[in-house]
Amino acid sequence: MELSADIKKLERKYLPKDFAITDWNALEPFFKELAERPIHSRQDLEQWLKDMSEAEAVVSEDVCWRQIRMTCDTTEKAFEEAFNYFCMHIQPQLQPYADKLNRKLIENSFTKELDQKEYFTYLRSVKKSIDLFREENIPIQAELSVMQQQYGQIAGAMSIEVRGQEYTLQQASKFLEDHDRTLREEVYRKINERRLQDKDTLHTLYTQLTDKRYQIAKNAGFENYRDYKFVELGRFDYSKEDCYQFHEAVKLHVLPLVAKINQKKKEKLGLDALRPWDTEAEPEGIKPLHPFETGEELVTKTIECFEKLNPFFASCLRKMKELGHFDLDSRKGKAPGGYNCPLAESGAPFIFMNAAGQMHDVTTMVHEGGHAIHSFLTHQLSLSAFKEYPMEIAEVASMAMELFSMEFWQVFFKNEEDMRRAKEHQLERTITIFPWIATVDKFQHWVYENPGHTVEERTTRWMEILEEFSTNTIDFSGLDEYRKVGWQRQLHLFEVPFYYIEYGIAQLGAIGMWKQFKENPTQALDNYVKALSLGGTRTLPELYEAAGLKFDLSPEHIKSLMDFVSKEYEAI
Repeated sequence: MELSADIKKLERKYLPKDFAITDWNALEPFFKELAERPIHSRQDLEQWLKDMSEAEAVVSEDVCWRQIRMTCDTTEKAFEEAFNYFCMHIQPQLQPYADKLNRKLIENSFTKELDQKEYFTYLRSVKKSIDLFREENIPIQAELSVMQQQYGQIAGAMSIEVRGQEYTLQQASKFLEDHDRTLREEVYRKINERRLQDKDTLHTLYTQLTDKRYQIAKNAGFENYRDYKFVELGRFDYSKEDCYQFHEAVKLHVLPLVAKINQKKKEKLGLDALRPWDTEAEPEGIKPLHPFETGEELVTKTIECFEKLNPFFASCLRKMKELGHFDLDSRKGKAPGGYNCPLAESGAPFIFMNAAGQMHDVTTMVHEGGHAIHSFLTHQLSLSAFKEYPMEIAEVASMAMELFSMEFWQVFFKNEEDMRRAKEHQLERTITIFPWIATVDKFQHWVYENPGHTVEERTTRWMEILEEFSTNTIDFSGLDEYRKVGWQRQLHLFEVPFYYIEYGIAQLGAIGMWKQFKENPTQALDNYVKALSLGGTRTLPELYEAAGLKFDLSPEHIKSLMDFVSKEYEAI
């Protein structure tokens, strides 16, 4: 396959080249024409699909830019208003048309003449959307789109003072790597005290979100929102029972490894008890890893790292840099977290994160870089819908890139010992993330199986689940008030419900890809590119198969992958 990062904005053939979305009145004529256009042949149908795809790409890119601007600056009212306007006045008008167009496609006699292999997952998804569509859910979904963004505004305004200087919580977390244990504890407590200030606001927001989500599920004929969301997310290839199996496998095969890692840290630091402010620290005399100073330097070094791995990967990031599609440095008023936002029409995505010069920022950058490469590889697919790939493969793209790129991190870490520590940190994170994923996922199952629960019931259940996936190797005594609201730092719970188990499934896939890479780097990268280039045109098991992986959540499979990672970790 010829790979090129010379990505071109899709040429408009249906909408005017200079058309920009201002309001629904300007946009409606195109969707009305698509809904009413007669289709007399397979050729007519294919042209209609291309025109619809173009309209979808223009709409998608417009709302993406509104969201990007708003998350880059949560203090700018105009950005918030532009995003909210789309959610409240354009999206609700679009949804009935989307349903009409879906029905038109499924009911058309020429649809069966389309290539059934290429169109299978798309048509399956369209049928699912028809089944879920309810007119009465449109205003609720519009409200949810706006409400979910409140989390970013609340979290983005959080800051603390350390040594007389103000820091965002992301920036302040670098002090948790300091060898001064008193300072670490002080910062840990300040961060958590700051979170406690907004705990009631976030409890209220979460209750309102879960209530509205339950209403949507009920309107669509579901017993609970979990069952509705599994269908909406297109989880055709695994069930809630598979998630439960994953939770149990984490307890059996991952928690013992986490206990070992924590024990090793305790011994390294010479402590009687490992406290939560110790987990990122180094012994006195060893400086915290400091791989870069600025966001600009982070991009430059990541490009250099990707160049050594695969020149095509580097050229993707160069193109994004040329277009100004990065906002990396943490600052007050910026929403928390990090993301890669695909831009359906222009093709080159946008990477957003909150870098503060730490080791985990490198991981975030190469992770989002993996997502970006996925966007580049799918841009050539003929329909926007084909680029809607399952999150369980999207996260393989990003998590595998963390492990692939690790072999070339010399650009960040000049001496051998720092490089060894960076790899150790990465593999620790690869293992220790599983219990948190299982905790968050199991919590979500309970939350949505129990609509109408109280804040007290939610807190009790959260603490029970947290305990299930803890190893007792970290001493949390006296910190229960902080732990009770620990879930509030996970933006997925507020903004993208049930999107979290994907990280666990994908981490298994990423470990499998890395195992391939250790055995045959060229073949592994070929499999990676091949699978990602398929976008969403194949089922999840087929995409995994294209990547040379098994789609398997069984405890036996998870154990074999954990044994491999554990062995690699011990060898560092």
